[in-house]
Amino acid sequence: METTSRVGAQGADASAGQAQGVSQGGSGDRRSVDGYLLASFPWYGLDEAYTGPRWLMQVGAAADGTVEHGATGHGTEPTLRLERADPGAAKQRFAVVVTVASRPVRRSADGTGVLEATSVSSAAWLAGSGLLACTWPAAMERALRQDWLDQQTALAWELADQLDEGPWSSLSLPVDGVPTDFRYRESEYGWVLAGSPEEGGVHLGAYGRGMSAYGMGFSVIKDIATYRD
Repeated sequence: METTSRVGAQGADASAGQAQGVSQGGSGDRRSVDGYLLASFPWYGLDEAYTGPRWLMQVGAAADGTVEHGATGHGTEPTLRLERADPGAAKQRFAVVVTVASRPVRRSADGTGVLEATSVSSAAWLAGSGLLACTWPAAMERALRQDWLDQQTALAWELADQLDEGPWSSLSLPVDGVPTDFRYRESEYGWVLAGSPEEGGVHLGAYGRGMSAYGMGFSVIKDIATYRD
């Protein structure tokens, strides 16, 4: 798995949410479409069967500015309340689709090391850490948040490396109308899935809560600008 994909694991407060594009009580930090337009690969989202709200999150880039991954949101944008519990959090309904460029083993941008190839595990890691960023206990004492996030992040990392074992199961969902095998798991925080479409040169991950993954479909986003406000 590409260790540079371990975004969202730095800090239990603002960085935990912002690393995955989660609002900290408002939508002012929503990222612009510009970064998405720089990608050399297609972006994916829920297919046209989904008719609800769509919104941008954030892209991840290498040191040289090459876009490596990003996410698009659907449903109610998750909001973290850092100083008090958010009574509406349990009622939030959202699904986030993570697109990861398929990359071979390659030199790092500064030429000093080697980056591992991206894989389904990369997508599973990003989806798992993204779900954590949306669901870590805001009512928890601030001093304990980092310990909790570190523990859960390490677990998500280990699970992403063990896709052929429990608690992962198989789930077939359409990608551009083609049945595609995904690895799927549920937890008390929500669900996570990851797989690789036959075409597109990407790996897909997704996570959500309040919206069932069963019956979902994914497709290439024809115009990423439609995800802007």
